Amino acid sequence: MRLLPALLLMILVTVAAIRTSAQSEVSTDSSLRMYAVHVSGGLYGVYLGKGLIITAAHVVGSANAPVQIADLNLQAKVVKRSPFEELDLALLSVDEEKLPISLRLRRMPLCQRPLYAGEPVIVAIPEGTARSQVVSPLSLPRDVRKRFSTAIRDVATTGNSGSGVFDANLKCLLGIMSRKISITPAGAEKPRDIAKYFVPAAVIRAFIPSEYRF
Repeated sequence: MRLLPALLLMILVTVAAIRTSAQSEVSTDSSLRMYAVHVSGGLYGVYLGKGLIITAAHVVGSANAPVQIADLNLQAKVVKRSPFEELDLALLSVDEEKLPISLRLRRMPLCQRPLYAGEPVIVAIPEGTARSQVVSPLSLPRDVRKRFSTAIRDVATTGNSGSGVFDANLKCLLGIMSRKISITPAGAEKPRDIAKYFVPAAVIRAFIPSEYRF
């Protein structure tokens, strides 16, 4: 019977540790929201630093776009924009002097290591964050497997076009959300969303002009 208090203490300590870890995880995930940007109303982008925002090409026009960042409504200039059917990327620029100093000092690095199936990720938008996983390209339809190989599951609960996909451990930017991947099962009348494709960091890095890299 003497073992019971010690066992109970161990259980309480374990529960407390798990709770603390979960709270810390939520807090760390939420810190990514400061990099999340509203672009053209209802869609998104990611603040990289030095006044630069990366988003999906189909989110913006060819000249400029309204953005909301750090609760400020600003007009962003389109620095570079790819055709939607090529890369689906756009690089925007805002006047850095108009941003709060807390944001001007920050940088969001692009991840440099390869992705792997099952990798945990965080999708962040200004309103919140959601966790998901990278899916294996082999789980995608054959006709999109090669072109849209970087994708995540949890279609309904994660951010839409332009939102950032972040490494859950390193908190670097893995990619920018581009489109949903759907299938139409045999006998079904409507397609079913099975994954979301994101433009990977390696492609984003090559897309950004050298004079804007840091």
